Amino acid sequence: MTHHTFETDISGGSADEIVRIARTGIGDELRSVVYFTPSDFDLLYVRQDLYEYPDEAREAKSELIDMETVGFAEVPVRNGLEAVEHANGIGEYFFTIRVHGDGFVVRKIVDDVGVVLTTDSMDVAAFRDAATAIERLLSE
Repeated sequence: MTHHTFETDISGGSADEIVRIARTGIGDELRSVVYFTPSDFDLLYVRQDLYEYPDEAREAKSELIDMETVGFAEVPVRNGLEAVEHANGIGEYFFTIRVHGDGFVVRKIVDDVGVVLTTDSMDVAAFRDAATAIERLLSE
């Protein structure tokens, strides 16, 4: 993907690494990988069988990312919930999984950037590994 001109501040190397992490962790069930900020997004990967044209994929993901950017506003609430529930063992927030009839949407936010993965139905355990690796990369 390093030949791509990005709308966000992500580098080609980081984009490639995020896709590599997602493809390794999720496998063939991975549908798409989107890097986003509060104001823009880049479609880093789309499985070839999903959209005929790149503009079609970007338009479809635009609606999804519009919804997922609310995650930036949720940070104080999630942090507050962790503090309130800490004594009861809820722990810190890691990532969001949205379950749909034929797949999942996984969102990981670190500071002012995030990554959304879309997948076919699969074992949920792979998401933790992918989200943890993406968090390490975004935190660098």
